Amino acid sequence: MNPTPETIERVEELRQAIDYHNRRYYVNDDPQIPDAEYDRLMQELQELEHRFPSLINQHSPTQRVGDKPLSHFDEVAHRVSMLSLDNAFDEVEMQDFERRIRERLKLSAEQPLFFLAEPKLDGLAINLRYENGCLILGATRGDGSRGENVTSNVRTINAIPLNLQGDWPKVLEVRGEVFMPRAGFEAFNEHARNASEKTFVNPRNAAAGSLRQLDPRITAQRPLTFLSYGFGEVIPGQSQSNLSERITALRDLGIPTSPLMEVVEGVAGCIDYYKRIAKLRDDLPYDIDGVVFKVDDLSFQEKLGFVSRAPRWAVAYKFPAQEELTQVDVVEFQVGRTGAVTPVARLQPVFVGGVTVSNATLHNMDEVKRKDVRAGDTVVVRRAGDVIPEVVSVILDKRPDSSQPVVLPTRCPVCDSEIIIADGEAVARCSGGLYCPAQRKEAIKHFASRKAMDIEGLGDKLVEQLVEQQLINTPADLYSLSLEQLSGLERMAEKSAQNLLDALSKSKQTTLNRFLYGLGIREVGEATAQSLAQQFLTLSGIEQADEESLQETPDVGPIVAAHIVSFFRQPHNREVIDDLLEAGIEWPEIIRVEAEQTLLAGKVFVLTGTLSQPRDEIKEILIAQGAKVTGSVSSKTDYLVAGEAAGSKLAKADKLGVEILDEDALNILLNNVSQ
Repeated sequence: MNPTPETIERVEELRQAIDYHNRRYYVNDDPQIPDAEYDRLMQELQELEHRFPSLINQHSPTQRVGDKPLSHFDEVAHRVSMLSLDNAFDEVEMQDFERRIRERLKLSAEQPLFFLAEPKLDGLAINLRYENGCLILGATRGDGSRGENVTSNVRTINAIPLNLQGDWPKVLEVRGEVFMPRAGFEAFNEHARNASEKTFVNPRNAAAGSLRQLDPRITAQRPLTFLSYGFGEVIPGQSQSNLSERITALRDLGIPTSPLMEVVEGVAGCIDYYKRIAKLRDDLPYDIDGVVFKVDDLSFQEKLGFVSRAPRWAVAYKFPAQEELTQVDVVEFQVGRTGAVTPVARLQPVFVGGVTVSNATLHNMDEVKRKDVRAGDTVVVRRAGDVIPEVVSVILDKRPDSSQPVVLPTRCPVCDSEIIIADGEAVARCSGGLYCPAQRKEAIKHFASRKAMDIEGLGDKLVEQLVEQQLINTPADLYSLSLEQLSGLERMAEKSAQNLLDALSKSKQTTLNRFLYGLGIREVGEATAQSLAQQFLTLSGIEQADEESLQETPDVGPIVAAHIVSFFRQPHNREVIDDLLEAGIEWPEIIRVEAEQTLLAGKVFVLTGTLSQPRDEIKEILIAQGAKVTGSVSSKTDYLVAGEAAGSKLAKADKLGVEILDEDALNILLNNVSQ
């Protein structure tokens, strides 16, 4: 069946629309439609081409990915050589670069000299050849004279247009960089790790490896993109007198260029631009390793010419290296404020990323095993800006014969508590949460928080002062503080000190669930603490419970049960709990409420707006009656309790037909339940 004129017209409309939206996304960085709408346009075009194969041509956006792997890459001769750049590493070398240019052009110091400046992308250089507006060739730099034909692969990169827009020359060769953004690189490596496949060391290697796949279907799955920065052969020649104008004109053809491209004046402008980009470097979505400066005037470029394989009119002002080689002295373990036990490589000092590095994180034992880092190894170390230095890879050829694999210690190197790794987790943790000096500050802050012991006036900074001055070591020490000790602290007058002592005294009257939550047991939040209190009624019952009996508690699974047993098994933690009870902390006896016997058993409540009673108190009352309290409204919500200034939750509850109660109606409901 032949396509109708209307079908032919629709296919062309779809192709133009897809090309237009690609241009808006990759060139203008201003998408006009959501991804779902773009996908619908592509799907419609695919369906029409499937129904009418005669309408398919190689320049259709549906034909980016070929279906046959290559056996090898053909060699391609560049019509215009792809040159490398000379490097500069400091301001003196940049000043010498400008001086040489002025001398060759016979320009005085007063005559202006402008440079086109842009970040130097850390990817793979590529030459794209368009004839009559259609992409016919993509080639790597190679040795500058000859490269590899990777056309099938560059066609899979959506940022590279298959067809030019507007008024294009008969022949246009565009030079630029294919690279992998950081987010795509991390996602790709994460997927590879989960699939037990090979990961890439850095985004540059990832881009190069992806573009040199013999099967373009593999390249199509890699998150590659492209930015242009120059030209090869152009027929007929272009009329612009400046490189910046010529590069800007590429955007009108649908070819992406760097949004950070800028024209600067003289070496002072170059150095200023370099410093500004250096500050942005770590926040950019892609890796750069310096800044490129090119004389903007094309007639000047022609006069300056070339030397060896580099133009005299351009230079790459490189950033300090972010990767260097060094040696691992030893692998030690440090304990973080949340109890995470992290392996750290102690290194032979090396200058990388602008600073001297002597330590690098190894994240966790899975990472240590994957990279197989050992004492004595020669390693690649990376540091980007303020990011903690890390070991990227090991140079196995330089490994000493006597090396031994790293083994996780069984006891905390700080407090000697047991180290545990929960099922399904990679991070090892010290189990001495209330006792371990490395976790001291965070444990006390949590213990004093509003939803735990609610010690008014004991803020984070005050806790830090108390710990740093060694006035407290565990939460129990809070209850031994004196007026004299507190009033001697910075910004703590006698009245404030007395207020804190009063708050500490008041906090001794609490509930079992608040106390449990305040202990900071991993995975034991407010709701779990409430469930444990209702299930076991006493602290001793929870302390003595095994994992099997703990799992009879609602919301307590095997992982949480293991955390609870491990916590109470540590003598240090039990000692602190005994000290807290001896200090006078107590709670009323809990009377078991059989949820199925209450009218609110299993009912789901949401609290919103300003209420006369603290939400935490209302929540505890409802939970005690067998109800559940959640934070969001859904079709499973039975009641929304709305105070003043209730917002979106009230509107959503009304829309879903959820019963809405004010505070008076809630009190009536609770009174009916208790009768």
